[in-house]
Amino acid sequence: MSTFYITTAIDFVNSRPHLGTAYEKITADVIARYKRLSGVETRFLMGNDEHSQNVYQRAKEEGLEPLAFCDKMEEVFRGVWRRLDISYDDFIRTTEERHRLGVTALVQKIADSGDLYEGAYEGWYCISCEGFKQEKDLVDGNCPIHHGSPQWIRERNYFFRLSKFQQPLLDHYTAHPEFLQPEIRRNEILRFLESGPEDISMSRTGQAWGIPLPNDSESVVYVWVDALINYISAVGFGWDEGLFEKWWPTDLHVIGKDITRFHCVIWPAMLMSAGLPLPRRVFGHGWVHWKGQKMSKSIGTVVDPLEAADRLGPDPLRLYLTKEIRYGGDGDFTWDRFEDRYNIDLANNFGNLVSRLASMAHRYRGGRLISSTGPPGRLVDRATTIVAEYRAAMDRFAIHEGASLAFSLIDATNEFIADVEPWAVAKDPSRSDELDRQLFDISEAIRLAALLLLPVMPRSCAEVLRRIGETRDTGSLSLEEDGIWKTTGERMITKGGPLWPRLEAQKESVQTKPAVKGEKKEEETMTEQPRTKEESDSPAVPATTRPVGLSSAAAGATPTPGGDTPKIGPTPDRTPKISIDDFFKIELRVGRVLSAEAVQKSRKLIKIQLDTGDGERQVLAGLLGVYAPEDLIGQIVVFVANLKPAKLAGLESNGMILAASSPDTDKPVLLTVQDPSAAPPGSKIS
Repeated sequence: MSTFYITTAIDFVNSRPHLGTAYEKITADVIARYKRLSGVETRFLMGNDEHSQNVYQRAKEEGLEPLAFCDKMEEVFRGVWRRLDISYDDFIRTTEERHRLGVTALVQKIADSGDLYEGAYEGWYCISCEGFKQEKDLVDGNCPIHHGSPQWIRERNYFFRLSKFQQPLLDHYTAHPEFLQPEIRRNEILRFLESGPEDISMSRTGQAWGIPLPNDSESVVYVWVDALINYISAVGFGWDEGLFEKWWPTDLHVIGKDITRFHCVIWPAMLMSAGLPLPRRVFGHGWVHWKGQKMSKSIGTVVDPLEAADRLGPDPLRLYLTKEIRYGGDGDFTWDRFEDRYNIDLANNFGNLVSRLASMAHRYRGGRLISSTGPPGRLVDRATTIVAEYRAAMDRFAIHEGASLAFSLIDATNEFIADVEPWAVAKDPSRSDELDRQLFDISEAIRLAALLLLPVMPRSCAEVLRRIGETRDTGSLSLEEDGIWKTTGERMITKGGPLWPRLEAQKESVQTKPAVKGEKKEEETMTEQPRTKEESDSPAVPATTRPVGLSSAAAGATPTPGGDTPKIGPTPDRTPKISIDDFFKIELRVGRVLSAEAVQKSRKLIKIQLDTGDGERQVLAGLLGVYAPEDLIGQIVVFVANLKPAKLAGLESNGMILAASSPDTDKPVLLTVQDPSAAPPGSKIS
């Protein structure tokens, strides 16, 4: 059996974990669970970083010895990870004896190679980062991450000859382009290496809280060097040679983008110095933003992951963080968006689908489904394609794509039900075999969707599988055997309460607008047509599929060439009429806002990077003053894709984002997609 060793960054324990911290652990857990589901022997390592001055100071503030404080915080962290269903196989603390042995052994190897020398260091030190800062790294004299003023320190240190490894590291990046992902992180590190890295301090003097240097008991190993070594000390380096040979090198380090230099320059250089293999791959994920800022304990921009889990459950939180944030990019978390996605993806869509199947299975077949002798319907081809695409996405760690693909199977199943109308087939006894096949195929599609989502939502999907007749423990399932469409079989469908009860607040936000005179009045938006007895039996509100189009305010909209803001409003009678051929010249597509920042030379423009489905595109929009740039991140918008590039404020704009504006206020309102799962980035508006 092949093996897969995955790690996350270990965490300072000076305070509780926040949602940004939890994001890293959840996404790594999704990857680990996927590997296990793929039949790979997996070792998933997490841990706590306890030798920091922040931790030491916090312990003293609470009147505790540092180790007693760390013992207390270990249970806090483990409690959060248990609540979020993080399935780590090992949890290391830097105060453990096995870690001390590993650190001492590696530092000694580096010293023996001649890459450790004594000197003096003078410079800026950020206590929150536990890191030295060069003048060029500061913003207005402050740490760019924690926004605090660093301290100027001078002390005797031992230095690591990092500069010696500039060319070996560049050669490694050339030979292994996959070493650091995503590509934007790799390019950042290459630029840093090409500029010439300087030797770095590897020790601190005058501190008792830490692991002593093997050759100098008055100095302790610098906390960041100490922390990096956990990846090898946890798997036996310095104390169990057999364990180390089995698991090292690691297959994947999952870390935040702000610590890529430590993991992709300093750490591999240390391993090179010691003559040890380098990690196979490092993935530098983006940040989860709260009100436009990175979540950080030191600057107070945090969301408690337990509050999020308690509000809607750990699985909805895991799904949101996995599916709604492109892995490798930044994302935004708001309570409103979290609740909206819960209703759309889970209550209205997946949960409703499971309930509809149970209702129809019991109404027409007493809960017992048997495949007919006829061939499977069209769902089999769609499901087979989705499973293959899902595995390809997950294998390259595009976990957001994997989650979205699973939901595309759910969407396809809902469309299948609407097309074949099992309730109509059930009225004709001569079509009994046809009904058997339809119901069995629906259950099979649900089974596969639940299997694909099992790494993301382990508890919920285990319950879905139980309700459709799966009797095995989910730990025994595998994609190789169970990820194949089953054409024959028998299964008992179990009824149950709502898997994800719909939030009442959402009901108020989805009421239909009053019908315009001359228009056909819509039915209630949260019903499907036709509505029959089996849908009424469902405890969940049926899903809705809305076409992606423009609101009534956008009718007859004409882009304003050369303006800062594309303005859309009611069309006056004098507006020239266009032909359908003219309309078809305009290519409207769906895009997701990846980043947004104000343009310094303009009072109105925001520079926006869009995910267009087949790449990224820069668009300038005159939305500043109406929208804060950080509020745009994650929005699913409509844009003109075939507009000629234009220069605005010295920057190139490659498209136009559509908005509506009231003639009374003249303030633009973005046109957004209500259900991004039905229209992912790249979808064409027609």
